Amino acid sequence: MARQLKSGLLGLALLALSWTSPSLAQTPQTPPNPQPQLPTPASQQLPGTISGTVVDQSGAVIVGARVQLTGQDSSPAQQVFTGDDGQFSFANVAPGPFQLTIMSPRFATRTSSGVLHSGETYLVPQIALAVAADIEVQVGVSPDEVAEEQIKVEEKQRVLGFIPNFYVSYVPNAAPLNRKQKFKLAWKTTIDPVTILLVGAVAGVEQAQNHFRGYGQGAEGYGKRFGAGYADTVTATFIGGAILPSILKQDPRYFYKGTGSNTSRSLYAIANAVICKGDNGRWQPNYSNILGNLAAGGISNAYYPADDRNGAALTFENTAIGIVATAIANLFQEFVVRKFTPKLPNNAPASP
Repeated sequence: MARQLKSGLLGLALLALSWTSPSLAQTPQTPPNPQPQLPTPASQQLPGTISGTVVDQSGAVIVGARVQLTGQDSSPAQQVFTGDDGQFSFANVAPGPFQLTIMSPRFATRTSSGVLHSGETYLVPQIALAVAADIEVQVGVSPDEVAEEQIKVEEKQRVLGFIPNFYVSYVPNAAPLNRKQKFKLAWKTTIDPVTILLVGAVAGVEQAQNHFRGYGQGAEGYGKRFGAGYADTVTATFIGGAILPSILKQDPRYFYKGTGSNTSRSLYAIANAVICKGDNGRWQPNYSNILGNLAAGGISNAYYPADDRNGAALTFENTAIGIVATAIANLFQEFVVRKFTPKLPNNAPASP
């Protein structure tokens, strides 16, 4: 009996102890607070840099062009302006796809996109802006400024890469030229080394065939033939391409068509020997070309040998020949020359 009582008391003591001693209690223990997992170096996304250069079609840098950066996230777009060297740069850019929008008052807007990787220094390929085709959308930019940019492109147009082809516009709605620009284009044409070489080659052929016998032979005869030929080139170019177009407000350039049937393009090319665009954009009789041929023929009588000077009838006949030659040249411009002219504006009509 005492043994049972002792066992019962011992059991009660153990039960009481279990309520007061944590070491003996069987209640679950609260686990420790979990520590946040720090990203490993491989998973870190570091900001990067995007930079590049903006130029025009001639390769000249464009200063002050606005470059806008848009990323894939919802953060606001960033923008910078190109410096004196045409370069721009964005720092601390979040990795991921991005798009650049490049804008400049005298040029067509262009976009460029790419993907920036973590910590990358991304160099955008050189961005070339084309001259804006529609000058009406260029707020605050004068037509003279647009025409100046278009002339820069035209002055790089060379058949086979070396023969000047400055008097052709491959932009159908090009800005009209002011007086200074018309004279500049004429000057560039007459002093071009290729123009001088071609005149020299023609003078050599004339001497070999003994044309204009009054000039004689030898170095003196060649010099007179070269001088007469170069004088013809200068007077015809300046009178028909600068002086009269400035007075009559006409555009001396041929505007490449490049679209439509072969018949319509042929008729267009031939008609442009006797019609031209006015500075107001309207088609009108090409008085500059017609009167320019007459004036150049009349002036040539002052320096050609007496036996070879043209009378009035022959001058008119040569004027008619000049108009026909212009029509033939226009046909070549419309169907042949463009294919052999490497540097053209981006917005030029595609060659059929």
